[in-house]
Amino acid sequence: MKWSLRFLAIAIVVSLAAGVFALMRPHPVQVDVATATRAPLEQEVVDEGRARVRERYTVSAPVTGTLARIDLNEGDAVRPGTVLARLLPLASPLLDPRSRQVAEQRLASAVDSQKQAAATVARADTAAEQARADLARTQALAAQGALPPAQLDDAVAQMRIRDAELSSARFSEKVASHDIEQARAALERFASSTRPSEQFDVTSPVEGRVLHVQHKSEGVVEAGAALIEVGDPRALEMVTDVLSQDAVGVHPGMPARLVHWGGSVTLLAKVRRVDPSAFTKTSALGVDEQRVDVVLDPNGPADGWDSIGDGFAAEVEITVWSRPDVLQVPTSALFRQGHEWAVFVERSGVARTSAVQAGHRGALNTEILGGLESGEVVIIHPSASVHDGVPVEHR
Repeated sequence: MKWSLRFLAIAIVVSLAAGVFALMRPHPVQVDVATATRAPLEQEVVDEGRARVRERYTVSAPVTGTLARIDLNEGDAVRPGTVLARLLPLASPLLDPRSRQVAEQRLASAVDSQKQAAATVARADTAAEQARADLARTQALAAQGALPPAQLDDAVAQMRIRDAELSSARFSEKVASHDIEQARAALERFASSTRPSEQFDVTSPVEGRVLHVQHKSEGVVEAGAALIEVGDPRALEMVTDVLSQDAVGVHPGMPARLVHWGGSVTLLAKVRRVDPSAFTKTSALGVDEQRVDVVLDPNGPADGWDSIGDGFAAEVEITVWSRPDVLQVPTSALFRQGHEWAVFVERSGVARTSAVQAGHRGALNTEILGGLESGEVVIIHPSASVHDGVPVEHR
């Protein structure tokens, strides 16, 4: 009997000790994990952008006069010589010596602008011819397998850019020639006896569409007053303003994508220019930011670009760095440990702190340059309960 009671007491003590040990033993912390893998990685500058007509021309009144009501509306097609507006002469302003002097100066300025535009066309034509010759040589070498396809793509893109610059220069030359005609016609009014019934026709210098009508109703306008804006909506460019810190890493020729513009496909573009000066812009949070305009050209199929109009919005993603094979982990796994980056690595059910060397950062993942091996399991979004040596289990 005594032995039975002794065994019972021992069993009760052992049970109590096991219960206390189970209660005191640390429970594993549930965590989310990811695996360090090697895969392509891109670093992008992402911001909102807007499309705009690359070459637009603001038609202004060459002389002071009474503007007749403009019948054209936004979106109407125009051709060179299409009458955009009509000016009825005012007896005094159209005949006084001061206005004649202004008209003569306007004609001289238009002639100088036309000469400059002609020189620009010649330069652009030479550059386009060189780009076409380079493309022909590159195509021949690529066909023989002597050059990689990427170099052929660059040659095609360069040819497109030079052709666009030539088209832009010819556009400017047409505008300059039109300005000469308008200025000469205005000056001839002073040399002849102007009758009150005469009218002055302001015509379109280029083929395109009406983008904006500044003066719709009839009224007196001064010489140089903007009347109507025309341009070719098919020749678009995209402009986005990025933080000056991001603009430092953006350079002409970098590839870009347009997303969230309203269509189902991603539009391809290429950086043409980064403005050399920044401007101050107040963010939605009321913070003054230094931002820089980046201008992009279409760089792919025309499908989709035809659906965008002047002033349309899109999200611009500029690829400033990319590699095809990079060791990476989710950015959410990284945390600061002093002046270094670190991650929690799950090893045999225990969290271990590992200092790492972080590199470029993509949209979701970050490049790891050292301190981690491919295939290791890291903890993402570690909570305050996770520390070195704590048991963990996958959620």
